[in-house]
Formats: sequence, C-alpha cells, structure tokens
Amino acid sequence: MIHPTAIVSPKAKLGKNVQVGAFTMIFDNVEIGDDSIIGNYCEIGIATPLAEGKALVIGKNAVIRSHSCFYEGSTFGDKLVTGHRVTVREKTIAGANLQIGTLGDIQGHCEIGNYVRFHSNVHIGQKSKVGNFVWIFPYTVLTNDPHPPSTVLIGCEIQDFAAVATMTVVLPGVIVGKHSLVGAHSLVVKDVEPHTVVGGNPAKFICPTSKIKLKDGTGRNAYPWPSHFTRGYPPGILDNFEL
Repeated sequence: MIHPTAIVSPKAKLGKNVQVGAFTMIFDNVEIGDDSIIGNYCEIGIATPLAEGKALVIGKNAVIRSHSCFYEGSTFGDKLVTGHRVTVREKTIAGANLQIGTLGDIQGHCEIGNYVRFHSNVHIGQKSKVGNFVWIFPYTVLTNDPHPPSTVLIGCEIQDFAAVATMTVVLPGVIVGKHSLVGAHSLVVKDVEPHTVVGGNPAKFICPTSKIKLKDGTGRNAYPWPSHFTRGYPPGILDNFEL
C-alpha cells in the first residue's frame, strides 16, 4: 500500500506488499524487497554523484521508520530495521538483519556484516568495517581522519562479536578484536586484542573477558556473550561461528 501523499518514482522497483508511508519520497535508482515497510516522511534513494550510478538496494522485510534518509548506491540484506531519523550515505554494504537505532548516522563507504546492532545516536565514519554480530551502544563514534581536517581517511575495524559500550570514541585505523569488550566512555587509541576488556581515556587493558561474570547469581561467564544471550536471533544462527 502506498499512501496517497507519497511520491514514488515510476523507475523505482518495489517488491510485493511494500508499504510506503505519508509524505515519503522514493527516487529513481531504488530497489526495495518484498514485504518491506517504509515509514512517513522518509527520503529513499537520494541521488548523489558519489554513488557512481549504483542503485540503493534494500532487501526483503525491511522496516524503515519515519524521517529516515537513505542515499543511492548502498546495499542492505534482508530484515533491515531502523529507528527514526536515520541517515545512511552512499556505498554502504551491509548484511542481513542490521538494526540502526534512532538518529543513527552511517557516513558511507562502509562494510557491515550480518546481525549487527547499532543503538541510537551511533556515528559510523567512512571506511569503517564492522563484522558479524557486533553491538555498538549509544553515542559511540567510529572516527576516520587521523589529522582533521584532511582528505586522509583511515577507517576503524570492529571484528565479530565485539561489544563497544556507550559514549566510546574509536580513533582512525584502530582494530577492536573479536569477542572483545570496550567499556563505557572510553577513548580507544590502539588495537584491542580479541577476548579482552579495555576501558578508560586512553583505553587500557583491564582483563580477559573470561574474568567477567554475569551478575545474575549464577556465576556463569558473561563472555562470549552468545553463550547466554540469543534474543532476536534465529535458532541455530550462531552455531557456525567460533566462540
């Protein structure tokens, strides 16, 4: 169903059962998969020469909430979900089941894996690489300019299963290793080893993640987190990943 106030280009390719909300604009170079929902006041497929003619491709069963803006030239797997007022620039390549929180900002030219969770007010700078099953919590910034302002861009890398806690800044070129935890309000200036906890300004090694216990009275290890937290993931989806 397309709301009567929506403007949808006849050149756009919409799948079956796509819903488009009030006052939303869908531009020419767009492909939207079946059973997707586009909320009110969105701009989908904004033209930019930086996309070099590539379409905006959104997979099946997407939910894009109101006032969100997506530029052409990016590709998203199935089951994309956003909060409100999200911005995604060109040449973002993302896997399935990406969640972008309200006021999320992805500045393009990024690689994002499957089942990634960005909470609200997360900024992903250009050239960032984010692995699979990564969690990035509110007000976190992935930077990319080693000596701003300049035209030199060096993206961060957040590897599989890493968790970056709220109000963290990761500096250009830093690699946050697999299954690591970055504590809240950290400034990450150097690489984080896999399966470790770092925190502070600048972030320093605190302990192996295996030392962190769940505060639920069971004494179980909190990490790797998939050993006890599977909410929102299909059964068996984590079985093929080394924990």
